[in-house]
Amino acid sequence: MEWSWPSTLLVSALLFVVALLYSSVGHGGASGYLAVLSFFAVAPAQMSGTALMLNVLVAGMAAIAFGRAHHLIGRLLWPFVFVSAPAAFLGGYLKVTDRLYFVLLAVGLLAAALRLGLMPLRNPHEPTRTLPLAAAFPLGGTIGLFSGMIGIGGGVLLSPILILARWATAKQAAAVAAIFIVANSLAGIAGRAVRGTLDVMPVLVPLLAAFAGGLLGSHLGANKFSGSLLRRLLAVVLLLAAAKLLFTAH
Repeated sequence: MEWSWPSTLLVSALLFVVALLYSSVGHGGASGYLAVLSFFAVAPAQMSGTALMLNVLVAGMAAIAFGRAHHLIGRLLWPFVFVSAPAAFLGGYLKVTDRLYFVLLAVGLLAAALRLGLMPLRNPHEPTRTLPLAAAFPLGGTIGLFSGMIGIGGGVLLSPILILARWATAKQAAAVAAIFIVANSLAGIAGRAVRGTLDVMPVLVPLLAAFAGGLLGSHLGANKFSGSLLRRLLAVVLLLAAAKLLFTAH
């Protein structure tokens, strides 16, 4: 696409909002970035590379914020990352056709929309269960492979599982998801770099806007609010983007 100033400013504003909302729950926002970029005819390789780069920045800030707020539980993190990062590298290395990419991305956006819009809130004081390794390893590997293929970190898929299975509270899930996203995003970037297909948007302003949104959202999410209403509105945007991608794939 041609990066005129009007389109650059519009993309920047949208990425700022996405980064703010996602980072408030410990996510990097890749599914949101991909949804935004899908409306602007950005090439698939550039979409996924840009989303992964932004993931590292935004989720990294969220990881620091939630860690400082003492929400990170190491025993919940390592079993997932241990298998997800190598799987995400493989997913980033695999060659995926544009049509398959759009279909896989649409599935990922639908999952993200359901997570953002429909997942019920839990009582933060409800007791949690012990995470079984027999469940963590296959889940981490599956999420990592899928995430690497489409250019997301996988936190939007992992965190609802952690909460619904009662393995973590919402804040603990956010802290685990943030580091999970950084690890998988770096692995996905490495896989694309090794294959020689890593590409990123050629303009800096949208990247800076996402960084600013992530900085603000991670602080607010770790210490102030969850933004449930705004995330439900974002879920509608993801659904629209998923529908557009499915139409494009055909």
